[in-house]
Amino acid sequence: MKYNRILLKISGEALMGEDCFGISPEMIQFVASEIKQVHSQGVQLGLVIGAGNIFRGMAGAASGMDRANADNMGMLATVMNALAMQDGLEQQLVPARVMSAIPMQTVCEPYIRRRALRHLEKGRVVIFAAGTGNPYFTTDTAAVLRALEINADVIMKATRVDGVYDRDPEKDPQAVRFDTLSYTRVLQENLRVMDAAGISLARDSNLPVFVFNMKKQGNIVRAAAGENIGTLITRQ
Repeated sequence: MKYNRILLKISGEALMGEDCFGISPEMIQFVASEIKQVHSQGVQLGLVIGAGNIFRGMAGAASGMDRANADNMGMLATVMNALAMQDGLEQQLVPARVMSAIPMQTVCEPYIRRRALRHLEKGRVVIFAAGTGNPYFTTDTAAVLRALEINADVIMKATRVDGVYDRDPEKDPQAVRFDTLSYTRVLQENLRVMDAAGISLARDSNLPVFVFNMKKQGNIVRAAAGENIGTLITRQ
């Protein structure tokens, strides 16, 4: 494996599978089995999961809700996804802990950085839930923040396409994939890898971001091994 400690960012939509809403048990098991392959190689893993399959704060705000309330609802939805993923991992006999930025001790552990590091050192997968615990910050930014706090070697963003393209590859078959990109170019060309705050934070700390297609079996292991199956974003 190329990396010893990884922060894996998974979108909430990925957990829907072929459904239109909610959590697909089949998709949970697929992702858990993929993570198990990496975990079995001795890689320490942290996870951040979005909430687009249940509730998206930005969408709620766009429909007239108070933005802070909508974001709080979105953060709570990430806890549901995190608990589902924890269950899926434990069914695969992979030890996992959910740590929430919004305290809810009867459901999961509160996020404490030193405790999270200890879990990782003991070989447990740590699932960071509830974003940063603050409205107006996306789970992309939360993923970069947690990656920096746990001293991750890389943040891997699992998507439904195999990297970053100059155009939407789902709409334009002539779209060209980038093997490497700089943080500055991502921001200047608004390539929408993740939100600008997240990319800026990664740039300021020189944290590599790797974008790849999670839906292909074995890709998480390949990404952890450093194979060129996506787009690597660095300072260049």
